Amino acid sequence: MRYFFYVIAVLFAATPLVSKAQGWEEQNVFVSEAPKRVLRVISSTDTSFFAPIIESFLTENPDTSVEYLVTSTALLNAEFRQNADAYDVVISSAMDLQLKLTNDGFAQKVTGLSQPEWAEWRQSLFAFTTEPAAIVINRKAFEGRRVPQTRQDLILALRARPDIFRGRIGTYDVRSSGLGYLFATQDARISETYWRLMEVMGGLETKLYCCSVDMIDDLADGTIAVAYNVLGGYADARPETSDALQIILPSDFPTTMMRTMFVSRTTKHPEQARDFLRHVIALQSGTVDRDVFPLPPLISEQDEIRQSTIGLGPALLTYLDVLKRDTFIKEWVSAIIQE
Repeated sequence: MRYFFYVIAVLFAATPLVSKAQGWEEQNVFVSEAPKRVLRVISSTDTSFFAPIIESFLTENPDTSVEYLVTSTALLNAEFRQNADAYDVVISSAMDLQLKLTNDGFAQKVTGLSQPEWAEWRQSLFAFTTEPAAIVINRKAFEGRRVPQTRQDLILALRARPDIFRGRIGTYDVRSSGLGYLFATQDARISETYWRLMEVMGGLETKLYCCSVDMIDDLADGTIAVAYNVLGGYADARPETSDALQIILPSDFPTTMMRTMFVSRTTKHPEQARDFLRHVIALQSGTVDRDVFPLPPLISEQDEIRQSTIGLGPALLTYLDVLKRDTFIKEWVSAIIQE
């Protein structure tokens, strides 16, 4: 039987140096039986979700260890652009930033994958989950009251009881969160309801977050009562909060992202990096064992949520234009911060 050691903050002498300014949210090394190399994976996905995936990969690749480094989507994008040679595989929920990295020549082609056409871009960027943005509420705040099912419902609920919700609403800070910016621009593109909701939330002193996990923590302990555009999967993965929290997928217009990954063009371990990507794709493509692949897999072509999934294509780059981004951020700040 093989044993794997889960080591926190360990760096092998053979691994590339990381910018000292980079503060990782999580930094772990999964050590195999007889490691000859260390595969470095930079990711925006919490280690708890990827640990069983990495361990199953090591079972098949006992001569490779994996260093798994976690940071926010925006910092991941900046760090990788500055130090691309330091990483082998890149994983992020910010589809637009990933597509831009791919188009800018940072990814290498990987062939022979059984991916649907809509889940890959130029054989270089590959989706492996489908995850909707959700409204997550603390049930106590809505006890005995109708739970909002749409954005308009949420607007009415917040307006009806401002004293209950003032300072107790959370959402991404789109200025620093790549995923938050992606969700916000997609919402705004689809409906004007988004801007009305932002103005109402702004008037109630909404708290701004970098990450879904922080919002879920504050929801669970009652610091906030509502989280908007949070990844529901982070709440769903914590059974200890199931009685306290409720996940709502808005019925007016759902927004669904795909988590993507690519192999760095300058990886020092191209064969192992491609094997790692193929391993992840194979796990989500087969009969999913949640103990091994705890993330939600890609939905099927027939699934109705497929229609709400953000497309993996050039349209993603629209709001990365500098002028468009600056304009959007100014409007967002005016609505939700109201300075």
